[in-house]
Amino acid sequence: MKRKIKTYGGHFERFIETLTQKELIKLDYIISLLETNDRVPVKFMKYIREGLYELRMEYNGNIYRVCFIFDDGQIVILFNGFQKKTQKTPQGEIDKALKIKEEYYANKQSQNN
Repeated sequence: MKRKIKTYGGHFERFIETLTQKELIKLDYIISLLETNDRVPVKFMKYIREGLYELRMEYNGNIYRVCFIFDDGQIVILFNGFQKKTQKTPQGEIDKALKIKEEYYANKQSQNN
């Protein structure tokens, strides 16, 4: 299986600018799992709600998350990323990702019309 990985809205790009080289290497590895494997271990991926997932990364005691969706089955759209500092994923980050998801689909629909 080979999924296509895309980003939307520049949020992911701003997030990765905050990471160190070693964190980027680990994130690239996890994204490659998402790109090539039918089933990604729950250690690296979790369903949140409303079609929204989080990519999970831990490095050097820090926990990072990247919100994403599957679009048309084989395309993965990466949204916002953040460093997680509490036990639960912050509701504000989930709300932000859901808002980006709405913008993405509205934009996609307007391009198809």
